[in-house]
Amino acid sequence: MKSALLITGSNQSAQPLAQLLRNEGYVKITTSFSAYGAREEASQCEKEFDLICINAPLPDENGIELSSQLAASSRSSVVIIVPQKSANEVNDLLTKHGVLVIAKPINKHLFHHYLQFTDCFRTRILSVERENERLKSMVEDIKIIDRAKLLLVTCLNMSESQAHKYLEKQAMDMRTSKLAVAKQVISTYEN
Repeated sequence: MKSALLITGSNQSAQPLAQLLRNEGYVKITTSFSAYGAREEASQCEKEFDLICINAPLPDENGIELSSQLAASSRSSVVIIVPQKSANEVNDLLTKHGVLVIAKPINKHLFHHYLQFTDCFRTRILSVERENERLKSMVEDIKIIDRAKLLLVTCLNMSESQAHKYLEKQAMDMRTSKLAVAKQVISTYEN
């Protein structure tokens, strides 16, 4: 179920924008009518929004700072809708922050493609994040195994090769992972 935070200055503009978002499959739409309220909503939300859509300008700011701040502090796709006359200038400011700029008036066909692009981009980012977490976990496991090998080398006078083979053999014999054996070695030999 896709969720969106819609930030716009009035209820009059919120209704058609919310309908556009519903047409794109956003089921849970939270609306905020100011930059201040949006910051509060984004910080209090238990689950991250899939999309943050800002209809600029807002009553308490132009929305540029808000969009770059929300893009930096979340994994949500951030889109800002600005008047046509300032679209190029705003685009130059916000592209480096990963914010997609859409010019008013909104073309429904283009809006559809913009949101498809943001979904695609967010999916790729989340995939890279998951892979990054997996690699971090592997590195931490390797550090633990290396620490256990060092303890075996220093405490039992094994060579690095012998320590490596010892951990592998123990893991095989005990039908457990090399990491579990390494943790056991560390708890046994580390003072």
